[in-house]
Amino acid sequence: MDEEIKLLMELGCPEWVIEHSKGVSRKACEIASNFDDVDMELVRVGGLLHDIGRCRTNSIEHAVIGAQILRERGYCEEIVNIVERHIGTGLTEEDAKALGLPIKSYVPQTLEEKIVSHADNLFNGADEVDVDFTIEKWKRKLGENHPSIEKIKEMHEELVLRFE
Repeated sequence: MDEEIKLLMELGCPEWVIEHSKGVSRKACEIASNFDDVDMELVRVGGLLHDIGRCRTNSIEHAVIGAQILRERGYCEEIVNIVERHIGTGLTEEDAKALGLPIKSYVPQTLEEKIVSHADNLFNGADEVDVDFTIEKWKRKLGENHPSIEKIKEMHEELVLRFE
């Protein structure tokens, strides 16, 4: 069993979070395999741990809490950043302020961060979904013309479509 799965279990993450995280990690590694300049281990571990904060909350704060848990356990900043920046297509400082999070940018910066974030967008629970499902889901939640919708399309183009 992966060290990361053991940690999720030790912290009391629900089974659905563990199954979701396994799927996200698998999908993230699949996406990453198209790139020569990606750290596959960061993608694998980041995918498994991206929702570790859900052991304490299912709110939007799970990303910040997850990053804090991993910092306290001595994980490298690259993994911490993947966890902290995985929500949607990332949250701007303005988004963070509006959501009551510590004010800073949570937008994925590295290729590994983008890949895990997008792989997460391609899952609904433990079920892999296509990008159209994700876009429709976010349109219902955020509105037809929310900027996040376009960001999802752009990320999908950058990470997936150009290799099909």
